[in-house]
Amino acid sequence: MDTGNLKNTMSDINTQAVKDYLLELQEHICTAMEQADGRARFRRDDWQREAGGGGLSCVMTEGAVFEQAGVNFSHVHGTGLPAAATAQRPELTGRSYQAMGVSLVFHPLNPYIPTTHMNVRLFMAEKKDEPPVWWFGGGFDLTPCYPFEEDVIHWHKTSKAACDPFGEDIYNRYKKWCDEYFYLKHRGETRGVGGIFFDDLNAWDFDRCFAFQRSVGDHLLKAYLPIVERRRQHQYGQRQRDFQRYRRGRYVEFNLVYDRGTLFGLQTGGRTESILMSLPPSVHFRYNWQPPPGSEEAKLYDRYLQPQDWLRQDWLRQD
Repeated sequence: MDTGNLKNTMSDINTQAVKDYLLELQEHICTAMEQADGRARFRRDDWQREAGGGGLSCVMTEGAVFEQAGVNFSHVHGTGLPAAATAQRPELTGRSYQAMGVSLVFHPLNPYIPTTHMNVRLFMAEKKDEPPVWWFGGGFDLTPCYPFEEDVIHWHKTSKAACDPFGEDIYNRYKKWCDEYFYLKHRGETRGVGGIFFDDLNAWDFDRCFAFQRSVGDHLLKAYLPIVERRRQHQYGQRQRDFQRYRRGRYVEFNLVYDRGTLFGLQTGGRTESILMSLPPSVHFRYNWQPPPGSEEAKLYDRYLQPQDWLRQDWLRQD
């Protein structure tokens, strides 16, 4: 983050516009997901945070397509930044803050439909008589159990489309950041097949950074719903469900060990039910389990859990 980029005054920083967009995005995604599921509906819970702020949590369970889906909006504020926010930014210690964002996770019932996650957020740290320090962050990523190459390529093409209006290098930079961030060091594998991830974004002016956040948020359904439609009728049995639950264990490991948003929420006294909404509804842990060589399950490990240039591979196949 370039904390020296303070060309925006408070009058230039339209936090209300960001909040309005985030609430509209939440409602749009919830409506689209209810239509895609066809049976379940979101339960909506307004909540207030004792230390300041609140949010709206929307959770759908036991659907025809989604075992659990959550789309959360939060806008919280406080007088002092928690350790999760100042660990890499000690110069911000002692500032008050406000943070707003939409975070979602979809856990499908069918093991052939991937799990997906998205977060888009604005963070601002303020101190009397000093310019505010602000930045945007977020991104989306895909976590399949039984991946299909055409789905992965579509996902990354759409990720690139979200980035392209903002510079030729943006997708490659934020794809690499996603691959590195969603990496389980203790397992030596990525959480899934990546996407885009960015943080500390304030290199442009506020309006352009906000436009990029909107582009990311607006491309999530374009990236995900076509995959859902292709895989929702795919036949599966107990073996596939068992493997799905086993792989969900990796999701739990990442969220509880590495995820900054989880740490920030817990350290700031956020609503626990909303913070941990991202965890899957059913998980199996197996001691030292390995997929049989050559199996459908082994394909995930052999082919998909290390960073790759999926769009370059697509170009090579068409050549």
